[in-house]
Formats: sequence, structure tokens, C-alpha cells
Amino acid sequence: MTANPEADFDAFFQRGYPQLVRAITAMCGERELATDCVQEAFCKAYARWRKISSYDQPLAWVRKVAVNQLRDEMRKRERGNRHAPKLLDDPVEAPDEPAGFDLATTLAALPRQQRTAAALFYVEQLSVAEIAHAMNVSTGAVKFHLHGARQKLRATLAAHDPREVG
Repeated sequence: MTANPEADFDAFFQRGYPQLVRAITAMCGERELATDCVQEAFCKAYARWRKISSYDQPLAWVRKVAVNQLRDEMRKRERGNRHAPKLLDDPVEAPDEPAGFDLATTLAALPRQQRTAAALFYVEQLSVAEIAHAMNVSTGAVKFHLHGARQKLRATLAAHDPREVG
């Protein structure tokens, strides 16, 4: 740690923020929600920077906080969505899906745990052990979620294979 801990934090933030926003965006499909979660995680890190900066991997701590923040936000939304149909008089129809393959839509269709594991593995290129730490699950659970995500993604990709379209 240098004589100026604020400068250390600034450099840490500039290195880690973009990659975490990409990963969390891949998990939830919403850049605005991802930036909120990552910013909140970095705010918590800043408040504890003297301690966090001494960790071997301070970004792992921030990542875990951001993933937990995302989980909390998704739970709030799910609770709200359970009650929303009761509040609506008329059912709302979903817009037509665009033709072709859309990665963001495909990832968003995965169950939350599969989407989180896949985003951390493929977007942030974390190891299974690092993903397990970030998600608070065992390495076996991470492998299970990655396997499920790969199966669903493989089926979706096969349905949109350009060699079959043309």
C-alpha cells in the first residue's frame, strides 16, 4: 500500500469497474442494474479500503459484494412481479421476438444461477473455484450450473445455426 490510499483506490476502481460491469450485465441483461450493483460494491469497498486493500484479491471481494447486490435486487423484483398480475386489469402481451439470434436474450432466458455462473466463466473468465467463492456455492454446484447453461445455450445455438438457415 502506498502513502496515498485514495490514489490506490482510484487505480483499483479504474482497473476493476469495467470488467465487473460487463460480467454483471451478462448476468442480469441490464447495464443500468449492473452499474448500480457494481457501484454499490465499490462504495462498500471504499468505506473499508484500508482492510480490503490488504487482501490478496480485493477485486474478488468487490465481485462477491456485487453478485450479492444483484441477487438482492433480483429477489426484490421477483417479489414485486408475483404481485403485479393481481394489480393489472388487462393482461399485457409481450412484443414479438426479433428474428435471428440475440445473445443477451438467450442469456436472460437462463435460470439465474446458470446465467450467473456462465457470465462469470465466459465474460470474466474466472475459474470454477473463483465462481464458487463469488456465488457462495460449492465448486460442484458451479459445475452443475455451467453444465445446465451449456446445454441450454447449445440447444439455442443449434436452433439458430446459420448453416441451416441458408
